[in-house]
Amino acid sequence: MIAIIDYNAGNLKSVEKALSAIGCESVITRDRHEILKADKVILPGVGAFGDAMAQLKKYELDKVIHEVADMDKPFLGICLGLQLLFEGSDESQGVEGLHVLDGQILKIPDKEGLKIPHIGWNSLELQNNGRLFEKLPENPYVYFVHSYYLKAADESIVKATTEYSAHIHASVEKGNVFACQFHPEKSSSIGLSILKNFAQIGEA
Repeated sequence: MIAIIDYNAGNLKSVEKALSAIGCESVITRDRHEILKADKVILPGVGAFGDAMAQLKKYELDKVIHEVADMDKPFLGICLGLQLLFEGSDESQGVEGLHVLDGQILKIPDKEGLKIPHIGWNSLELQNNGRLFEKLPENPYVYFVHSYYLKAADESIVKATTEYSAHIHASVEKGNVFACQFHPEKSSSIGLSILKNFAQIGEA
């Protein structure tokens, strides 16, 4: 069973639907016990960094996420869910992130000919043998919707990058914690393969 954390940040149903498409049971919940007893946990999200952190704290989900991160339970952050795992964001100055991982979320710089937010398909440059990308083709295309991007402090945790006005750390992995800036649940068959790889982590 995969727990999808519900903190009023949208995009929950599309993640649930994608998991169903690969044959995974999931539950949308903000119940601490349900999250902790799940086999794996996903933190999706679209919206503003500061609002999202306020919602996580309101439901005390920030504490639960730290509990999960400290366990050997696979955890996946998607889009805003990736950003929240880091120290802070240009989007909401002064708001502390969950700081499960080291790094900052920066504004995508303006560049002639490029629209912000970045909405659309980009290819990934895979590196450092990310478990989410096992058996995927080189330079897979995935779907992004974001105005802010990750600059991780430790390059060794970065498993995929992309270029869009900046060098974007598009996916990271450290221990049991995984995260994607793009939306695997909206990335067609490639995205489903990524979710399937996540679902199989730790399985016999």
